[in-house]
Amino acid sequence: MLTLDNVSTGYDAIDVLHDVSITARPGELTVILGANGSGKTTLFKTISGLMPIRAGSVEYEGRRLNRSRPNAIVKAGIAHCPEGRHLFGKMSVEKNLRLGSYPHRDKARTEEIFAEVLDLFPILAEKAKQPAGSLSGGQQQMVAIGRALMSDPSLLILDEPSMGLAPIVVDQVLASVAQINDKGIGVLLSEQNAKASLAIAHRGYVIAEGRIVLADEAANLLDNPEVQAAYLGL
Repeated sequence: MLTLDNVSTGYDAIDVLHDVSITARPGELTVILGANGSGKTTLFKTISGLMPIRAGSVEYEGRRLNRSRPNAIVKAGIAHCPEGRHLFGKMSVEKNLRLGSYPHRDKARTEEIFAEVLDLFPILAEKAKQPAGSLSGGQQQMVAIGRALMSDPSLLILDEPSMGLAPIVVDQVLASVAQINDKGIGVLLSEQNAKASLAIAHRGYVIAEGRIVLADEAANLLDNPEVQAAYLGL
């Protein structure tokens, strides 16, 4: 579905990503592990067209995305739910969600997806008319994920969806991510909770200082001594 081939990019004269190669297979959940500052957010911004590619290539379903604008990438089927949520706090939950549907011209499909989002996150149906800024952190993360889903993606990029949330809420958010993937939507996930994210993933990559240092099936990464020592506290 998504292939990055020796991608390098960065800010000003400094490269942050160095020859990064990643493959996300159709319908699979792929997790990216790495410490803060390792390049995960830059990686996701590069895929979404928010950062230019200096070297290498990004292809999605056989289409080269190197020079594609972010809105064209969304229309191609990639939705990016960024770290920090970036909601419009004074706008209602429903309006925040519907902002994600802008690529659609099919009103019937938009309403179908909206119903699916509320089915996935029932609390948002109760809070639909409330300002998004009045919700708890976990509920705001649900709105952010739901807004991304409103674009009807075949690949959903999630950047640290559990950041700052209580452990029980983290479990709920990751359970919803697994549900999304079960519906056939591919997921590319960056997540602080390495053990929980590997438990629901098919495949994983470890990034350090902008380079991919490990790549394997998720179950193998869970058993990898290097991963256990660095990310699982074992």
